[in-house]
Amino acid sequence: MPVIVFESSCRAPVVAEVDEAVRLVDVCDEAAAPVPFSCRSASCGTCRIEVVEGAELLEPPEDDELEVLDLFGDDPAHMRLACQVKVRAAAGRLTVRVADESLLNDEKE
Repeated sequence: MPVIVFESSCRAPVVAEVDEAVRLVDVCDEAAAPVPFSCRSASCGTCRIEVVEGAELLEPPEDDELEVLDLFGDDPAHMRLACQVKVRAAAGRLTVRVADESLLNDEKE
């Protein structure tokens, strides 16, 4: 099953192991991962993540996610929305990093 590593330059990495296919947003909640979510504040895209390794463990993006990534000029092969990503139930390591870490600094204040 996948091991998911959430990297950040301003915090220690958070590591989570999952036993089945799962939505990444649920893993973020359960593991207290350093990924900001401002969906309910009309700030879509705050949860953009860079896929550092393990992109093959992710389901392909759907149209809604592609639309938002396109607004930011992001390549879905390297950037995804944590609120939309689905992780496959396969062995491997997925490493992600928040695209805009300044949002993490704002969150700490």
